[in-house]
Amino acid sequence: MADAPAFIDRESPDHPGWMTWELNDPTRFNSFLGPFLLRVENGIARVRMTPRHEHSNLQENLHGGALLGFVDIALFAASRGFEVITAGTAVTLDLSVQFIGAGKVGEVIEAQVELLRETGRLLFLRGLVVQGEGTIASFSGTIRKPTKRT
Repeated sequence: MADAPAFIDRESPDHPGWMTWELNDPTRFNSFLGPFLLRVENGIARVRMTPRHEHSNLQENLHGGALLGFVDIALFAASRGFEVITAGTAVTLDLSVQFIGAGKVGEVIEAQVELLRETGRLLFLRGLVVQGEGTIASFSGTIRKPTKRT
């Protein structure tokens, strides 16, 4: 897999208008939370996943750690969707999440991500995680873009 692209993003055959978004290596952390769907419209990147039992806590709700992992991955999927990063070596500098409600297992959650500002090295993003008609989290984060190799 060394020569293969790090990410697979292609039109989803099951979800018209959406792209699949996953790592080429299924043994990486992202695969534990995925699969993911991505769509960018009107300046908002929408990233979706469906929480499974292994993402739950003892109350049968979405575990906070799984939600944090999803938000972090959504920042990167959105940044690729906005076409501001292409390489897989960008890093999260900070991430702040406010838990607002409980997420249900088995129902799609969606991160709605907005790019606030791009500088030469940084991306500033914010958004909401929604499920059905409810909001389960708000977040903001900063990504450092990959170092260009010469």
